[in-house]
Amino acid sequence: MLKDHFLKIGFKASRAALFGLGIGMGMLLSAPVLAQNAAEDGAENGASVIMYHRFGENDFPTTNVRLDQFEAHITELTSGEYTVLAIPEIVRRLKANEHFPEKTVGITIDDAYLSVFTEAWPRLKKAGLPFTIFVATDPVDRKYSRYMSWAQLREISMDPLVTIGSQTASHLHMIEAKSDQLDADLAVSNDLFKKELGHVPQLIAYPYGEFDNHVIKASKKAGFVAGFGQHSGAFGLGDDEFRLPRFAMNENYGSLTRLKTAASALPIQVSDFDPTDTVVSSDRNPPLIGFTVTNETNRITEIACFSNHEGKLSVEHLGPRIEVRMKKPLPQGRTRLNCTLPTGPSGDGRFRWLGQLFYVK
Repeated sequence: MLKDHFLKIGFKASRAALFGLGIGMGMLLSAPVLAQNAAEDGAENGASVIMYHRFGENDFPTTNVRLDQFEAHITELTSGEYTVLAIPEIVRRLKANEHFPEKTVGITIDDAYLSVFTEAWPRLKKAGLPFTIFVATDPVDRKYSRYMSWAQLREISMDPLVTIGSQTASHLHMIEAKSDQLDADLAVSNDLFKKELGHVPQLIAYPYGEFDNHVIKASKKAGFVAGFGQHSGAFGLGDDEFRLPRFAMNENYGSLTRLKTAASALPIQVSDFDPTDTVVSSDRNPPLIGFTVTNETNRITEIACFSNHEGKLSVEHLGPRIEVRMKKPLPQGRTRLNCTLPTGPSGDGRFRWLGQLFYVK
């Protein structure tokens, strides 16, 4: 078992210094973890995670953030307003049913593009911000030109700020694959991680953000302890660690205002969510969506729900029970539901946010 540490680094102007050293997480981590500004006062019941892909690769605007955008994000995240924790520490707290420090946020990067090594890593390292890179092993192993090499991944993985996660071998559509194909693909990537980096990741990001119950079953079988999608939202105590949302950042959706909203988001805690799986059958399309809100019920009448295929949706209130109705059938592929609820004093800009993926085969 590895003996891992996480540092608590503060960025408030009055205390830009090392707060202390914590011990633990050997079960969960494959690299040391650094946490910033992790004061326990103002503990909250949730966290959010932001997701990047490319940095300064302006010919890919849908997956890229401009370097000026990224630097503005780093400045905001190190302003003292947020608690930036390593992803394994966020997962550890979630699994242990522990509260989170105020405005807890994690940073993830998908696909291991070369600009992670040349642009993102130097800036995040200088700022002292921990992050997780989710790697699909086939592009790296085949030496694709715009991806990091194994040598670069070995170098970056030695940084105690960095955790390596998996994004399978072939970056397949897991939700469309049969169980034996999933098992084989994950085995290939796990073997390569072991060979090239000396360890197997314990965190997975589902390619394209697509998952359902059988994908989660295969991920658990392969040894992962948590899984991340690409649907927006925050998560917290009691949420399924294999259905974790993330806020995607790119050129069009990477403004400082959106970063602030995402990094300060809290979960809408719910129970009895219907439907119980991601995949929507043809005879139940559009799906009947319902859930019971278990927190922030004093402002429950302000909840609003949207989907990317229909826009604002009809919401029916039955006490704490919310029923969401769509008029249009979901198209083939991914549809994302977002429900938001203001929290705290009026005008403080914070929201509770519930995200859900639906998929039509």
